[in-house]
Amino acid sequence: MDFYKEALLEAKKAYTENEVPVGCVVVKDGEIIGRGRNHMEGKSDPSGHAEVMAIREAAEKLGTWRLTGCTLYVTLEPCLMCSALIRKSRIRKVYIGAIEPREGAFGSALSINDLPPRDHHVEAFWLHDEASEALLRNFFKELRRND
Repeated sequence: MDFYKEALLEAKKAYTENEVPVGCVVVKDGEIIGRGRNHMEGKSDPSGHAEVMAIREAAEKLGTWRLTGCTLYVTLEPCLMCSALIRKSRIRKVYIGAIEPREGAFGSALSINDLPPRDHHVEAFWLHDEASEALLRNFFKELRRND
């Protein structure tokens, strides 16, 4: 299974729900244990990010907040809040589809790995996914057109 494609499917669902199209999955031992997409607008929740949703579901499924041995796939570079949550939950590998130059916390605006504690390093793998970038571009173009 291509786990990144599953994250992209979540982003496409968010798009159809008029949410910023970001999707995420958490994987352990070759199985998706958490899925998420943005729900900020629909739930009036500023923490309703795809990563938060996927991590909460994974933690509930495992019965622990420690997601040791898990890998996260996300269509857009996580913000500082989500990056801190990824690190706090002990996820060590993150696959990122698109760069977020304004708020990305895996090297674009800042890096979570530069902040203390420095003994919890998260490895980031950049996919530079055109499909995710196009989805985001189209979403914001439509949003501006409807204003």
